Amino acid sequence: MKKYLVLFSVLFATTLFAQSPLKIGYVDSEVILTQFSEAIKAQGDLDALTNKWSAQLDSMTQAYQKAIQDYQKQAETMPNDKKLEAQQKIVKMEQEILEFRKQKFQQGTGEIYAKQEELFAPVKKKIYDAIQKVAKEEGMSFVFDKSGDILLLYADSAFDITFKVLDTLKRGS
Repeated sequence: MKKYLVLFSVLFATTLFAQSPLKIGYVDSEVILTQFSEAIKAQGDLDALTNKWSAQLDSMTQAYQKAIQDYQKQAETMPNDKKLEAQQKIVKMEQEILEFRKQKFQQGTGEIYAKQEELFAPVKKKIYDAIQKVAKEEGMSFVFDKSGDILLLYADSAFDITFKVLDTLKRGS
């Protein structure tokens, strides 16, 4: 609600004090990210890394489950020292799985989030630069993201600059 109040205040103040008419545009960043080749490549690289790490995690989990099954089958006939050794091995495998999952996928601090930032930072910069260029060319005071946090309840397609931004990105200007 606070975002909407700030947005409304900015728009209201701009229309009161502006000498020229207020021109507002919007983009759909989802469209840009699904059609801009550099974003597609970055997402593909991120997906490949995620798949690789998920496969490693699956392999570790399968080995862990097999170790549990083997232990359960042989536990009754094992000497106590072998039981203890097998239990410690299982506990160690479980800890390794948890640590791997935490290291690679933990929300906010996992390697996947750092890699995502690394891959998408240059893409985001190009997109923002293109949006800024198109907005200046079109004489726009504000450009909103239709798929972002600010909710657009109505948007006239005449103010949609998504494809102008994509054209600017594809031309490399």
